[in-house]
Parts: sequence; structure tokens; C-alpha cells
Amino acid sequence: MAGPSDDERALCRLDEIEDGGTRSFPGVNGIDSPAGLFVIRRGDEVLAYINDCPHLGTPLNWQPDVFLTHDRAYIQCSTHGAMFEIADGECISGPCYGEYLQPIPARVADGMVVVTIG
Repeated sequence: MAGPSDDERALCRLDEIEDGGTRSFPGVNGIDSPAGLFVIRRGDEVLAYINDCPHLGTPLNWQPDVFLTHDRAYIQCSTHGAMFEIADGECISGPCYGEYLQPIPARVADGMVVVTIG
């Protein structure tokens, strides 16, 4: 696979995120959110979302790198407990039911997690 293009940012090596786990990246240039974004690893693939709950705009995590329910089945907001589908960011429970997290295009390139900005 090709490395990052001009509109992409390399965040970390894929192996720095536990398979099935998450990692936060605050302060990424080009991301209009004080809390930045977070990445979910599923095997050799990654998904990325802006770290803002659509209900109040608060960060989703209650501790660094903790975004998922205990069984890792859903993304969960630490403020009101809203739950979101991992695959598409749709809220399935909570005050923002039916709304979506904002996705960021992400991929693995040469073993690095990269996201498209802008």
C-alpha cells in the first residue's frame, strides 16, 4: 500500500492500538475539535471519528483511549451514556438517538494509521 498523501496525517503504527481497542488523538492539525479524534482498530482495518458527542459536543471518552462499552460492542459517550454503532457511528441509545458521530476517512498504509484531513 502507498504511504500517506498530502492531505493525510500519519497518527501512529497500527500495532500501537490493541486489536479491538481504541486510541485518542487530541490536537490533530486540521481537525476542528478540541478533543481531536479517535481510532478503533478491527484487525488490520481502522475506523476514525471526531471525538465529539452529537448531543452536547463533549468528548466521548471518560479516560484516555477508553471509548467502548465493556464488551467492546459499542462506542459509549461518557457524559450521558449514549451508545453508537462502531461501523457507522449511528446513535442507537441515548439523547442523540438517530444522530451520527462524524467519521474521518482512515486507512492503514505501510503499517501506519493515517487519516484524511479536509
